[in-house]
Amino acid sequence: MKRIKLSILLISFSFLIFSCNQKPAEPLTCGNLKAEDFQSTVDGKATNLYVLQNGDITTAITNYGGRIVSLLAPDKNGTPGDVVLGFKSIDDYLNANEVFHGALIGRVGNRIAKGKFTLDGVEYTLPINNDPNHLHGGPKGFHNQVWDVKSANDTSIVLSYLSKDGEMGYPGNLSVEVKYTLNSKNELLINYLATTDKSTPVNLTNHAFFNLRGEEKGSINEHLLTINADLLTAVDSTLIPLGENVSVEGTPFDFRTAKAIGKDLVYEKENQQLINGLGYDHNFVLNKEKAGEMTLAATVVEPVSGRKMEVFTEEPALQFYGGNFMDGSDTGKYGETFDFRESFALETQHLPDSPNQPQFPGIILNPGQEYKTMSIYKFSIQK
Repeated sequence: MKRIKLSILLISFSFLIFSCNQKPAEPLTCGNLKAEDFQSTVDGKATNLYVLQNGDITTAITNYGGRIVSLLAPDKNGTPGDVVLGFKSIDDYLNANEVFHGALIGRVGNRIAKGKFTLDGVEYTLPINNDPNHLHGGPKGFHNQVWDVKSANDTSIVLSYLSKDGEMGYPGNLSVEVKYTLNSKNELLINYLATTDKSTPVNLTNHAFFNLRGEEKGSINEHLLTINADLLTAVDSTLIPLGENVSVEGTPFDFRTAKAIGKDLVYEKENQQLINGLGYDHNFVLNKEKAGEMTLAATVVEPVSGRKMEVFTEEPALQFYGGNFMDGSDTGKYGETFDFRESFALETQHLPDSPNQPQFPGIILNPGQEYKTMSIYKFSIQK
């Protein structure tokens, strides 16, 4: 009996050290992160840090905004590097100039023109936080909420959040659940699930900023990017769709075969779409034979480290953002500033401003329906 009790105690203690999910008697570190720096209170709710590990991949997630804080992946020599930009504490996230780092985005990702849409004959007004438009759910969107932790173990965490009727101007009580899982194939799976009691637009995504050389390792312009898309959503100067998807052929937006991200930025003063986005900040319509099928959306290879990331999704589109608005005003968890074009985002999504663009796939979730989608970020070494 004593041996059984001792074994149980040792297993429990080992799990505590690994997960960093509970406040320890002595400060523990997860990579270069300290769990105690994430054990705080925001809007009366407790925040914490959770570490997942499987295969060669380790990732740290906080329930403040459901954010990916860190993701360690090996390079071609087997040396782990942190490929996700993030901060070292909850206070740093609260004080950051760029508010979307690594966060879950909702109720509606991307922009809604002038913060207005009409649903079932009722016009809804949303807060403007990207003048003159509404962006990523508004200033108190899902990125600025403390999510409840339904369950957590060494390979997965399930987060939930109830977005109440009227929050950020949206109708309906929206119940959301997101599960992060690391599997043995070095894949990070993100499963999204939502239900509502009133019709409402929903478009969820994650806003991790990546640099496959490592957070503090400089420009992303030599990364080789492939995007499985023949069409681009053309936008105006405020990044609202003009209403049509245009061919990428013969433009700087043709990533159908791998090319360096920075190769065609030489045209950023003459190509109107690059001018509008201050570089790349655009939606790509993914090539799919059937709506909702899981397909390869994008592949990124960093030649120096050899790291490769593939993005798979059931979503119809992908926003590629090239770090154009990073200005060095934020300092990351390794003490280096986040500078211009030193990170990129690949956000799986529906198309921007969909509630005002009837020709785009719809994003209205009705009572009795289930919003359910999955995206995968897979890490490997380029052979």
